[in-house]
Amino acid sequence: MRDESINSSMELSHQMFSRIQPHYYLWRKLHGKNYISWLGPRPRLVVTEPQLVKEILNNKDEMYPKPEFESYMIKLFGDGLVTTKVMITRVEMMLGRWRQYENKEIDVWKEFKQLTSDVISRTSFGSSYSEAQDIFDMIMELLILASQNSFEVRIPLIKKFIKTKDDIESDKLEQRLRESILKMIRKREEEAKMAEPDSHGSDFLGVLLKANQDPNKSNKISINDIVDEYKTFYIAGQETTSAALNWTIFLLAIHIDWQEKVRKEVLELFGRRNPTLNEINKLKIMNMVVNETLRLYAPVTNLLREVPKGSKLGKLLAPARMDILIPPLAVHHDPDIWGEDVHLFKPERFAEGVAKATKGNIGAFVPFSLGPRNCVGMNFAMTETKIALSMILQRYSFTLSPNYVHSPVVLIGVIPKKGLQITLQALEDQSS
Repeated sequence: MRDESINSSMELSHQMFSRIQPHYYLWRKLHGKNYISWLGPRPRLVVTEPQLVKEILNNKDEMYPKPEFESYMIKLFGDGLVTTKVMITRVEMMLGRWRQYENKEIDVWKEFKQLTSDVISRTSFGSSYSEAQDIFDMIMELLILASQNSFEVRIPLIKKFIKTKDDIESDKLEQRLRESILKMIRKREEEAKMAEPDSHGSDFLGVLLKANQDPNKSNKISINDIVDEYKTFYIAGQETTSAALNWTIFLLAIHIDWQEKVRKEVLELFGRRNPTLNEINKLKIMNMVVNETLRLYAPVTNLLREVPKGSKLGKLLAPARMDILIPPLAVHHDPDIWGEDVHLFKPERFAEGVAKATKGNIGAFVPFSLGPRNCVGMNFAMTETKIALSMILQRYSFTLSPNYVHSPVVLIGVIPKKGLQITLQALEDQSS
């Protein structure tokens, strides 16, 4: 069902749940909002009831931990001012390239991929930018392989001795990734020896190295942990941000009235100058538009939790060694919560905040998960998205190109398989 769906284009609509996850869409109709599916021998509880989603993701009793460990991103992004400056500088460079496309067509999906990769590399690795790009390229290849094999189930013993072409390729990538990270570590350690003791730098690599050498065993992380952190960091800082930017521009290119509303707000607040971190948080209309975009085109399509020991979840009993899967698109596109116009772009839903929009069902809007574990990646992605949108709207108006083909597919989040082609017009040109 999924292959059939994603290998074809669709009409210009926002019915993403039935396209991106047609199997969950069908099973939800047949079996209700919560049901069991199986991935080989492992049972998986699929939950789309907002109250249960909230209970799982808030995880106050630590009954449903994430499969991965705590992120170190919070240590890196403590200084939001430095991060914001990097974002503004890289957006300015992107817009400098756009001058050659004025009154012409441009594929902004490619531009946003380059922008977000650039920002995450500069922010986290500083002078090691070129090495970071190689690492991110390898992580991207691993993500694609993982997506291609997400439904494949094989007997563990056979899998150990009989490897597919993708297995061999992913093993090679993992080894190259590890070697590249070790090379960067050795280089940074040599640089630290020439400087002050314990001077590993304040970027992401420096933070991880300090944790790797922490004398407190409970805080210390291994090299394998560092590799895993790189993957998490890349996904949180690059994939989700580029997707959010892409679909917001897509929707504003279709809905010119909302494009004008957001531009008016940006110009009234910033004029022609660059935005500041504090001012970004005052963009109420933009926040409504971004939230509605995240509802329709979720930046993460699956939220996975584990049940290490048996628990009671609402009226359900979840036995140990079961996975819990929450597909955000299912709750974001639920007409019982959002109304019969659930597939329409209506930012006014969020005019009075998320609680009012969801009618008190906080678990019905989970673009970046929910609770204490989601805030750092969300704040980073939203800050970059709003800065880039503000700076684009200050300079350009845009419409959807007639060459655009609506073909959303899923990698981590929903992305445009055939790019996003828009036609740019510099604002200065409009007065002539």
